[in-house]
Amino acid sequence: MGDAVEASWFAEKITDRSIRGIALETSALIRAGALPVGTRLPAIRDIAYELHVSPATISEAWSELRRQKIISGRGRNGTWVSGDRFVAKPERLASSGNYAAGVLDLTSAGPDVALLPGLAKAMAHGASAADLNSYERSRIVPELKDAISERWPYEAEAFLATNGGYNAVYTVLHALVSPGSSVAIEHPTAMRLLDILEDLGVRIIPVACDNDGPLPDLLREALRQRPAAFLFQPRLHSVTGITVSASRLDQLGAVLEDSDTLIIEDDGVGDISAAPPHSLGGRFAERTIHILSHSKSLGPDLRLAVLSSSAPIVDQIQSYRSFSAGWTSRILQGAAAWLLRDPATWRLIAEARDRYQQRRDALADALRERGISIPPGRGLCLWVPVVSEPFAMVTLAARNIAVNPGSKFSGTVTLTGRRAKCGIWRHDPTCP
Repeated sequence: MGDAVEASWFAEKITDRSIRGIALETSALIRAGALPVGTRLPAIRDIAYELHVSPATISEAWSELRRQKIISGRGRNGTWVSGDRFVAKPERLASSGNYAAGVLDLTSAGPDVALLPGLAKAMAHGASAADLNSYERSRIVPELKDAISERWPYEAEAFLATNGGYNAVYTVLHALVSPGSSVAIEHPTAMRLLDILEDLGVRIIPVACDNDGPLPDLLREALRQRPAAFLFQPRLHSVTGITVSASRLDQLGAVLEDSDTLIIEDDGVGDISAAPPHSLGGRFAERTIHILSHSKSLGPDLRLAVLSSSAPIVDQIQSYRSFSAGWTSRILQGAAAWLLRDPATWRLIAEARDRYQQRRDALADALRERGISIPPGRGLCLWVPVVSEPFAMVTLAARNIAVNPGSKFSGTVTLTGRRAKCGIWRHDPTCP
């Protein structure tokens, strides 16, 4: 650990004594080298005394710097400078490795390229979209809206095309949820959703699930903490492969009835799910955001998802988007609309759905034959219980098999009176 600095020296350098000002000026001192990496910072109470602010003000400023990985430590262990610059990155996703030839990589949950529709005709059609190359920030082209509406799970007031499912979630959360607030989310959940929430700086409230979806009693308990949003995957959970049952969806709706919490529904697996889409949007139209991604069914290079909500909420989301691109390519929207009208596309999606299920079932059956209990499920992932996650990871790695640890998707949970972790084996759909 490096040298400590005096609170009086620190206070002389800070001119803006608001939470944001203290955080910004401290990070500037670190970047300039005045506070080198390894420097121990003064105690919060000492800084507060010298700056004539409350200790809570310093704590809030430090929380922001911790979120940016610029400072580390807390409590009796002290606080020190741990980085001289902030580079935002999805920690869980970034920790995934690039594996050498000969390694069976089961960490990817991407679609089988051979089971995706060809894009040549669709893109040619998309190139004829109305208002092509206009700077008008159109939210969704009429052709795509019409094609989407036919299969949407409820009568939505407004639609918006986005650049993929995770882009939609990222945009929705940044537009509607303030840093420092709370978000309730399924436990376990997709690692990229956790990355987004942690980058935003919200407090995550996990809601455990069973084979029917999030548990209503635990959601009720989470709502006592007044989360800004509840985020879940009603159609097909991308990690565990479960679908929220109709009765469970009704129960969740009953729990949400007396709250004002935003409801964010992430249909990230989309139409490769055999389950029909369903939503709480028909019950809570004014505060439900329903997101459908087409990456798994039509192809990730279309970079396309569609969300729906009330008109005021879509206005807020679109206002936030205006800081960046402002709209999703009309060419890609037109191409997706063409594919969604094409009977051959739907035949291929049905074939892909069956093939993925066969491959998932074959792996699950092989594990069951070896004494590992795998519940029924669908999709591209397999959630596998293990006695020791580190032992399982090392053993598989020794056999040139790469998997994702369950800790990326959830923390430690209590099961029948004992502590256990779950590991995820992501089933590669290109494997027979």
